[in-house]
Amino acid sequence: MNRPSPSLLPTETLTRARALFPHTATGRVYLNHAATSPLSTRVTAAMTNHLHERSSGVVETWLQDVPVIEEARRSVARLINAASPERIAFVGNTSEGLNIVASGFPWRSGDRVLLNDLEFPANVYPYAHLRSRGVEIDILKADHGRVTVGMVERSLRPHTRLVALSAVQYLSGHRADLAAIGEVCRHHGVRLVVDGIQAVGAVRLDVQAMRIDAMSSGAQKWQMSPQGTGWLFVTEQMQEEIRQQYVGWLAVADPLRFSAYDQPLAPSARRYEGGSLNTPGLLGMKAAVETLLEFGTEAIESHILALTARLRTGFAGVSAIIPDTPEGDEERAGIVTFSSADGRDLGAVFEALQARKIDSSLREGRLRFSPHFYNTPEEIDAAVAAVRDILATR
Repeated sequence: MNRPSPSLLPTETLTRARALFPHTATGRVYLNHAATSPLSTRVTAAMTNHLHERSSGVVETWLQDVPVIEEARRSVARLINAASPERIAFVGNTSEGLNIVASGFPWRSGDRVLLNDLEFPANVYPYAHLRSRGVEIDILKADHGRVTVGMVERSLRPHTRLVALSAVQYLSGHRADLAAIGEVCRHHGVRLVVDGIQAVGAVRLDVQAMRIDAMSSGAQKWQMSPQGTGWLFVTEQMQEEIRQQYVGWLAVADPLRFSAYDQPLAPSARRYEGGSLNTPGLLGMKAAVETLLEFGTEAIESHILALTARLRTGFAGVSAIIPDTPEGDEERAGIVTFSSADGRDLGAVFEALQARKIDSSLREGRLRFSPHFYNTPEEIDAAVAAVRDILATR
């Protein structure tokens, strides 16, 4: 199926988006959303209002907070097209959600997990830790920063129970074909568990269409939420399989029946929320996610793809650096990474960009750019021109 070419947001829409982020008025060009995002005025207002109430207002805000947190749960479900908000549990970060799945899955000695050699450690350690339970870890060797459906299918073994994969790789920026991989996993009776942190908020993910069994994501990157916020999605079937390793007072069916110690676990994914939640963070997350939904996930994806394409085009012909990120729109999301052509560390270029108030990332000696929906093509051009100028003087 042919996809339409990515297009930028209309100027009026882009102006409205930029007004939500005060740093854009300071001359700073922020292209580091794959690390952490700036907080919008809506996020800071939601958190500040809550903290003010807790400090000098009614103080005990629980009754008014719970319905708002449930609205946040519904917003996250919309963002990833979960079948129900009941499939969403709030967690503090990606690692927490992945550990719930990895530690609770009904492993047998000799079972296997398929990983790959591109993954961020958050999507490795929860599974590597299972070796103590007799679980074997297979590491798929990626090809030029890519993990394709063919590679995954060829790497499956008779005792493979679970494929753990990032929707978008943190360094190469490769976007996996999760729909095709999910179909292969379902065909072979293998669970697909996704680290969504570098994708959700930048590109559209549909957990139902992609046949994802579980997905965990911190919300501080592309979802533009406070640090220490995130969520875990699990299907009903996956939830039934997970043998929960820890339980808190909020995990049961009716937490307000304090003396009823024999309660079953909550029928929803809320069972993974053991105790008091990060309420200020979740109120901020609600504001952030609802902002993304307001501007439209399809429009945001198209704008980001247009910007990342502009980055690649802008550096074409610069012999000193080479792109590590795939060219095709279907294989790219919000990350574009460049390596030095001669293998040298690009740390000096990174530092020179910082001095010019252009924020990027230095990862494994490579230069990584990650624009979001409020960034302008002019900011991309400024970053490209700055790198060209810096390289020309070295």
